[in-house]
Amino acid sequence: MGPLPFPRRGLYVITRDGEPHAALTASVTSALQGGAAVVQLREKLPSERARKAALLRSICREFNVPLIINDDAELAASIGADGVHLGREDVSIMEARALLGARSIIGISCYDSLARAEHAATQGADYVAFGRFFSSVTKPLASPARLDTLLAARSRLAIPIVAIGGITKRNGGELIEAGADLLAVVDAVFGENDPETAARGLLSLFAL
Repeated sequence: MGPLPFPRRGLYVITRDGEPHAALTASVTSALQGGAAVVQLREKLPSERARKAALLRSICREFNVPLIINDDAELAASIGADGVHLGREDVSIMEARALLGARSIIGISCYDSLARAEHAATQGADYVAFGRFFSSVTKPLASPARLDTLLAARSRLAIPIVAIGGITKRNGGELIEAGADLLAVVDAVFGENDPETAARGLLSLFAL
């Protein structure tokens, strides 16, 4: 089975770094039951990353949802993940494409830069991500992004646009209105006692 396509709309959940295996399995399964459309593995420890990636690949396949690996194109290729998410210090889109193949998903962090997003699109990125839009527990020192950037991106890009950074059910609606196709969250789902219910709550924003 080849890589799954990236969705045009929905909830994009990102795992919490350092989560024990049993807790990771339970929380990701719950989020998928709540309707999450994409899962990204974020794990700093190389010794844990491969085991967790293989674990999540199996779970995501059960739900027919793509698994994205943060920062590590080689790992994504080796375990058969559906794609990779790249920041400014990671390998280029062309290098990642050579490792992963033509059908795999490649996403790019664009921070608050429309120029970076437009360049990524011309290089074959499958989606771009802007943020952080609000105060973030996960990345408190990340540079802020503006709603104006989302608005401009919506009018100039054909690929899906992801918004990230401190997103909750209370503030996510304005990002969707400004042009975000997907909302990417960590603690708004995995920081809650019931990730399934939290995921459903965020998904309800897309129906408003």
